[in-house]
Amino acid sequence: MKAIVYTEYGPPEVLQVKEIEKPAPKENEILIRIAAAPVNFGDTYARNFGSISPGEFSMPFLMWLPARLAIGLNKPNNPVLGSEFAGEVAAVGAQVTRFKPGDAVFGYRGQRMGTYAEYLCMPEKGLVAHRPTNLSDAEAATIPYGALTAMSLLRKVDLHPGSKVLINGASGGIGSAAVQLAKNAGAEVTGVCGTPRLDYVKALGADHVIDYTHEDFTQNGQTYDLIFDIIRKTSFERCQNSLKEGGVYLLASFKMRQLGQMLRTSPGGGKKVVCALSSESLDDLLLVKDLVEAGKFTTAIDRTFPMDQAAAAHRYAESGQERGKIVITLGTNGKG
Repeated sequence: MKAIVYTEYGPPEVLQVKEIEKPAPKENEILIRIAAAPVNFGDTYARNFGSISPGEFSMPFLMWLPARLAIGLNKPNNPVLGSEFAGEVAAVGAQVTRFKPGDAVFGYRGQRMGTYAEYLCMPEKGLVAHRPTNLSDAEAATIPYGALTAMSLLRKVDLHPGSKVLINGASGGIGSAAVQLAKNAGAEVTGVCGTPRLDYVKALGADHVIDYTHEDFTQNGQTYDLIFDIIRKTSFERCQNSLKEGGVYLLASFKMRQLGQMLRTSPGGGKKVVCALSSESLDDLLLVKDLVEAGKFTTAIDRTFPMDQAAAAHRYAESGQERGKIVITLGTNGKG
């Protein structure tokens, strides 16, 4: 089968289409013919990991070495990127009961990656579900990562109808999901993003949108119950005056400094810092599927690229100009 592989760290050009061995499903696995896989921040991050120092690492420096060993010390351990997918069940193992050949599915691989390939095996009880009936393969492939991560992190705070929520980094995978999940919870949502993505964040349902290139939300006098900082582009110190008493500064990525702030602010009822790692579950993926089919969660695709243009897809993802999700179509069954 064909796959997009990288055998060294570096720029988008390290991605090449090559023939690799087609997997065979075990008794409890399904073989999926992949139709679409999006380009996520994690994909470009892993591709560039060879040049990311402990100081530049998005998490505490103590986690850098385990992450480097897992991804690959001198070269990638797993040459196939991609954590999300949508496609069709091609074959099932003898013990599989949830799926049958021909079923349309979508799912999430997490750090195991491997979705930039024509075929993929997944455990029947893994993070894979029947594709939402109202989405194409390309659309469905962009849903799991952001939705599952945002859902897990938002559970760490008290989100209720009437909450005032600001999401810093509202146009990315996690941020765009958080906008919609917060709206579904009845919150008043402000999204912060760059100029090219203002319309995209508005279309997701944000009540207010701030262009960070023209306005600093920490200086506008507004206060919030929750500031969800996806990309850690600000700080607790700068955000304190923008938090209501008892408000929470929630981080999707953090360093030792933020962990220290969380420990110091946890006691009492004042303003708090919350650092949390996400945990994904099949139940949450099924809940996301229900939200999509009920019209309460959506996605938007900016561009699709065929697999032989994977480098161009990554280059575009790193340009900062995208106005939605970027998707790579694989094989011959992609539905766009």
